[in-house]
Amino acid sequence: MGLLSLGTPLDWKDAQPLASHVRKHGIEQFLSLWNQIKDRRGDILLWGDEIEYIVVAFDEETQNAKLSLRQEEILKVLSASDQETRESAPGLAGQIPTFHPEFGRFMLESTPGSPYGASPKELRGVERNMRLRRQIARSHLKPNELPITLTSYPRLGVTDAPFTEPHYEANGNAFRSMFLPDELINPHARFPTLAANIRKRRGAKVAINMPIFKDVNTPSPFIDPSIPWDRELFPEDAEAKAGAAKPDHIYMDAMGFGMGCCCLQVTFQACSVQEARTVYDQLVPISPLLLALTAASPAYRGYLADVDCRWNVISAAVDDRTPQERGEPALPLPGHTARGGLDRDASPIPKSRYDSVDSYISQDPLNRRHYNDNPLPINPEVKQQLLDAGVDDLLSDHLAHLFIRDPIVIFSEMVDQDNETSTDHFENLQSTNWQTMRFKPPPPGGRIGWRVEFRSMEVQITDFENAAFSVFIVLLTRAILSFGLNFYMPLSKVDENMATAHRRDAVNGEKFWFRKEVYRTRNRHASRQASRQVSRASSVENLTNGASENGNGRSSPHSIASSSSEAEEEYAEFTMDELMNGKGDDFPGLVGLVHNYLDSLNIDVETRCEMGLYLDLVSQRASGKLMTTATWIRNYVRGHAEYKGDSVVSQKINYDMIKELDRIERGEVDAPGFLPKGYAMRRKSQETKPDLKA
Repeated sequence: MGLLSLGTPLDWKDAQPLASHVRKHGIEQFLSLWNQIKDRRGDILLWGDEIEYIVVAFDEETQNAKLSLRQEEILKVLSASDQETRESAPGLAGQIPTFHPEFGRFMLESTPGSPYGASPKELRGVERNMRLRRQIARSHLKPNELPITLTSYPRLGVTDAPFTEPHYEANGNAFRSMFLPDELINPHARFPTLAANIRKRRGAKVAINMPIFKDVNTPSPFIDPSIPWDRELFPEDAEAKAGAAKPDHIYMDAMGFGMGCCCLQVTFQACSVQEARTVYDQLVPISPLLLALTAASPAYRGYLADVDCRWNVISAAVDDRTPQERGEPALPLPGHTARGGLDRDASPIPKSRYDSVDSYISQDPLNRRHYNDNPLPINPEVKQQLLDAGVDDLLSDHLAHLFIRDPIVIFSEMVDQDNETSTDHFENLQSTNWQTMRFKPPPPGGRIGWRVEFRSMEVQITDFENAAFSVFIVLLTRAILSFGLNFYMPLSKVDENMATAHRRDAVNGEKFWFRKEVYRTRNRHASRQASRQVSRASSVENLTNGASENGNGRSSPHSIASSSSEAEEEYAEFTMDELMNGKGDDFPGLVGLVHNYLDSLNIDVETRCEMGLYLDLVSQRASGKLMTTATWIRNYVRGHAEYKGDSVVSQKINYDMIKELDRIERGEVDAPGFLPKGYAMRRKSQETKPDLKA
């Protein structure tokens, strides 16, 4: 959701001159906070999840599943209900979940009322909490409305029928979209300003092009007949015909297509800044793998795409870079220049502000220089400011890279701030760098510690799946720290994995780069018993205390020396099945590592079985025994009686599919090959005990 401040947002022409001011004071705010909490230690592991829902309104008469734009009204009712519960039962206050606004007025975000602990026994409550949130949301909707955890609504932006309730024409001044009305945007001043200023800074509308899935009757080349090619409502309407819309692609032209997607995010509190940096780094190579495993978005604007994931859609949807920064020519249209909406020339920026991580940040000696092999443009003034204040080189690079961006939304009332008490300028830029991982300092004056946010996963249809992937990531972080695991590999390979993760059925048809030796020792055949015996003292939290460092905070050349041939031998390509379930004695598998961690704990049989259900889901998705949500959706569309083999997701297909997904989530029907056998029985049961068998 990002920073929601109150005030008067500035138009881009007024915000642009203040960008340097925000960056300068944003770093001063960080440094003030850093000096207060850099040595903070001893915070316990707490964590939480964020789940986003789409609210669908069913029109039975027209057989149309439309997006309900009642977010404000729904949140008011939920808030009133929460307040009533707090007053009538104060002891339950910590258990009441929280619902938040999101970019789209058809979206809701939910978080647990209090953070979870990380013991396996506490993890058993995660699914129950997720189910409670869904039930609360559902109970406050209209009878024809449904909160569904669907990553992307397949018919967002269609032109053949209404797709929102109520219906609005696509003629708003914030988006200037040919497909999406501005009424779809959350009315909080931040959101329409964010959409408009991204467009204005870029110097054109965003251009999102996802490859069309070529079925037996899909035209080739595919030139989208649903685009209003000759519309002349706004000057930007000419962009599609001028090259923004690519042949054989699904074209989208507004921020709402990306920020209208739903995801599953998990945030961890670490015991110290060192541990947070360790967890951040070790989860960076995991993020593409979980993107592929949770793939759930194969359809956009009424068409099947030849991709399974949302990430690149969102990346393009908020890409405010000018043609000069993207290294591309401007569109051949009047008023379009290489500078875009900037009043100056700008250096190239390789990625959108919503993209993958570009630098590791831990001071662990295992973090070798050749792993940070991506181009890393930085703001040199910001970096010098940080170095002069004693921040180490790696963290300075990370922050100076975030601060190459301009603030997109500035509130006039908040230009001048007290840098000793406020972090709003810092958060302005921090919260609009949307990477697969986010390193989060503690907020000032509170009890919250250093945090790490895992951001790549797509939301799943059922609470069981969302709990399974959340619990898996939590347990993996415990294994990382307990066993001192090492997942480092070059970031260029992580980016290759991100591209691979988007491909259709990547879980079964592609290979992914990963480190071959994940233990700190060189014993490639380390047994389960050996991994259990790795003490907590081997974590980076303790190792960094003895690391040999030079003056700039990086490990000494001796500690990171490695020939290129050695580096190439460190990683190899694996199938997803091998990555999760292991490859004989050569690679233990990530699920295997989590089992090893659980084996090292003294937990009761019932809890261990419950954890086993979640790990089995991850394992079976990886092996192909159970299909991803994206594959299920694609198969359903292609198998529908109304489907014509032309890649079109019609109104009727979409209606029937969302109804069926709701039945699956409720446990009213089984979903063989998609969910474990017994899911339906388990879902309908008051207990969460029934065994699931694949």
